[in-house]
Amino acid sequence: MCGRFTLVTEPDKLMERFMLEQIGFELRPRYNIAPGQLVLAIIGNQGERRIGQLKWGLVPFWAKDEKIGYKMINAKSETIREKPAFKRLFTRKRCIIPADGFYEWKQTGDGKQPMRIMLTDGGLFSMAALYDTWENPDGQQLHTCTVITTKPNDIVADIHDRMPVILRPEDEAIWLDRENADEDLLQSLLVPYESSKMKAYPVSTMVGNVRNDVPECILEWSGT
Repeated sequence: MCGRFTLVTEPDKLMERFMLEQIGFELRPRYNIAPGQLVLAIIGNQGERRIGQLKWGLVPFWAKDEKIGYKMINAKSETIREKPAFKRLFTRKRCIIPADGFYEWKQTGDGKQPMRIMLTDGGLFSMAALYDTWENPDGQQLHTCTVITTKPNDIVADIHDRMPVILRPEDEAIWLDRENADEDLLQSLLVPYESSKMKAYPVSTMVGNVRNDVPECILEWSGT
């Protein structure tokens, strides 16, 4: 699964990397982003890219209760075209979620060790995601998302049995193109990212507490 990630980059770097015209809200470093929180998401809109905020945990438009979102923070790539909550969104409501690292917990002889996984160059990457809009009985809208996961590459396999789908930069435009409904082409993008371009290192167990959203979360843990 993918249950925590980081985004600590500067706004101008984010805009340059994802070809954004503007960010209409304050952007601050996030060291421990968790389900149920607002996350940055980018969608395609008539050839342009727009960035906004979605609540992490998908609530399908047909849901009776928004609490279902806590069970739908991830969507498995292998079954995304079959599940009722995802198959419609797969062709109509795709987005990318910017990140510069994600956490997984590795089982060791001393318990679970949190690991931060990122690109070897420390750069930004995009996680493939889906989004939807749910409306409560009072007419208030809730915009939510889910991160797509796949089998792990060689770096992640030693830590966890799933990883988020990280799109290659050259594939982001395909994923964001709302006119593209080629399911086979879209499915072909949902593969493990090249392991030679990724690295992992241990971090403090403090990341286990969602209230800890501080720079110390991403520091390498020496075990002392």
